[in-house]
Amino acid sequence: MPETYNTPKVHFDAESTRGAAVSIPRVERIARNREMDGLDLLLVLSRYKNTIVAVTLGAAILAAIISLLLPKMYTATTTILPPQQNQSAASALTGQIGVLSGLSGADLGLKNPSDLFVALLKSRSIQDGIVSQFDLRRVYSVKQYENARGKLNSRSEISAGDEGLISISVSDREPKRAADLANAYVDQLRVLNQNLAVSEAGQRRLFYEQKLGEEREELAQAELAMKRAQDKTGLIQPEAQSRAIVDAVASARAQVGVKEVQLQAMRTYATPNNPDLKRAEQELAGLRGQLASLERSTGELGNGNLEIPTRRLPEVELDYIRRARDLKYHEALYDFLSKQLEAARIDEAKEAVVVQVVDRAVPPEKKSGPRRTLIVLSTMAAAFLLSCLWALVTEALRRKQQDPQERERMALLRRSWKPSRKDS
Repeated sequence: MPETYNTPKVHFDAESTRGAAVSIPRVERIARNREMDGLDLLLVLSRYKNTIVAVTLGAAILAAIISLLLPKMYTATTTILPPQQNQSAASALTGQIGVLSGLSGADLGLKNPSDLFVALLKSRSIQDGIVSQFDLRRVYSVKQYENARGKLNSRSEISAGDEGLISISVSDREPKRAADLANAYVDQLRVLNQNLAVSEAGQRRLFYEQKLGEEREELAQAELAMKRAQDKTGLIQPEAQSRAIVDAVASARAQVGVKEVQLQAMRTYATPNNPDLKRAEQELAGLRGQLASLERSTGELGNGNLEIPTRRLPEVELDYIRRARDLKYHEALYDFLSKQLEAARIDEAKEAVVVQVVDRAVPPEKKSGPRRTLIVLSTMAAAFLLSCLWALVTEALRRKQQDPQERERMALLRRSWKPSRKDS
């Protein structure tokens, strides 16, 4: 039994004790129930010191045993530069298109590409590729891909530093496998980026291949029609005025055809309310109006106006001019589609981004966990604090029991928690 404290003696003189005999028990009760100061706390902890020391040492020994049973973990880290997007071949060929160069759109860039590629590295596609590559379901002793991804995600740390580098750290029981897993993230990122690039460039390539095939047939028909017109009329070179009309109308038709092709390409990825699409439609309407005006009556050459109504040309020469105009139109459109197809093929053949590895992961020589000393010390601190709290609560309850009124209140509290007959 823990020893009890003696109630502090209170000295009263004769005058102060006159008529105050009934107040002595109240003074004693106040002395017993006063709040504990710092010295009281130390006295209470000293009375329960054996229990506190035993609990703390027991928790430390248990934590040491558990930490020794935990498997060793090794962490490997690889560092890469944020992938930089290659310049599109379509942009590189813009200067080679001549009068059609104004049809290319503006390049789109990312404000913070590091965050994008960190998200890609954490994506399900990359994690599934790593799980399948290393058979992590068997390694982690799980049956489902979702559980294997959760294990891999908990052992992986991917972050973008302030200096602009992306760090990929993976922990595993085997040093070599930890390094292989960290390097596999980079390999899977290359595969994912290449697939994304092929999807976009492949769609453009298929579109231009289809249009080029159709235009090849049209160009062949125009060449045959031109050959028949030459054989029929014997004309080799039209006169200057006719040539001016041919050039003007053919150029206008070529611009209309190119603008139509551009609109068809834009409709594959743009919505009807896209401002660039609406602007292109307005430009196409304007070009069609100019073409209709040229075909109906006049053309413009040099610094002056040259008005030659086409209905007044000789019938034979008019047929020749029309065949020459169609041929030139199809030649210009065919040349434009050929350049665009070549650009799409170049974009499809090369990687979309270049992933540069700064530090490739190597098998670590030292373990990264578990931190046994930290585990034991933190467990000891927690056990010591909890045992001290238990000692203070126990002492407070013991002191409550010494006061009859407090003892009665605690008994009432215990009875209130017991199930009553009505509840049963």
